[in-house]
Amino acid sequence: MDNITKKKVSDLSSALNCLGAIKQRAEHKQLAVFLDYDGTLTPIVERPERALLSAEARHAVLELAEVCTVAVLSGRDLRDVQNLVRIDHIFFAGSHGFDIGGPSGWHIQNQTGLGFLPALDEAERELRDRLDTVAGALVERKKFSIAVHFRLVDEKDAERVEQLVDQVLAGQSRLRKGYGKKVFELQPKIDWHKGKALLWLLETLGLDGQGVLPVYLGDDVTDEDAFEALADRGIGIFVKGSDGPGETVADYALEDCEEVRRFLIGLTELLQSAQKSGNS
Repeated sequence: MDNITKKKVSDLSSALNCLGAIKQRAEHKQLAVFLDYDGTLTPIVERPERALLSAEARHAVLELAEVCTVAVLSGRDLRDVQNLVRIDHIFFAGSHGFDIGGPSGWHIQNQTGLGFLPALDEAERELRDRLDTVAGALVERKKFSIAVHFRLVDEKDAERVEQLVDQVLAGQSRLRKGYGKKVFELQPKIDWHKGKALLWLLETLGLDGQGVLPVYLGDDVTDEDAFEALADRGIGIFVKGSDGPGETVADYALEDCEEVRRFLIGLTELLQSAQKSGNS
């Protein structure tokens, strides 16, 4: 994927305005839609527990799930994102794909990640101890990663937060540092990310053939792996929001979570129309 060219986010066409072109690409194909959660389905907020899915957004996802496969891929723990979305008949990939669940109790974990739990436990203790003196710093433990949020930290202390995170990381050779919107994340140092999770999910669900058009919506650096995974086989849609990267390999863009909701509604209407035409 090294030869993939990134584009300026500001140069991307609106996915809302290009629903017709997306419909053409989906002609005679099965659509599968994959959604990030924070910053895509819900706006970025100061504290992660406040990122609640609106009734309108949930309804849009629910309606779309009636006409195609839908999955939510998130850095959150699997149970956390399932409880936030509260739709039983879609798929979820939590912890950037380390923990995947679906309808009727379907569940699988990346077993490789389990071996990193002791290192994450130790790093969590150190981070809480070191960051206790930084006002506004928040350490959020997930099963397969640790997020250090600094959105509420005074700007003059933001560099110190990263220094303290790096100090802990220096003693943990099995972990790596990931980046997000006002967050650093300590993750297992293995070749696994949202892109790998997306491809694995497509294969597991029998959706990796030529007759399927996967679509992925995301807003952050971690979503670029998913966009790259679909570069030659699907459609990537970047949700601008704020604090995101200035370049992306996505094909289209949406301004914010409200446009995401409207896009999902438009996609549902196109699929419903296509189904009616096919049945007539």
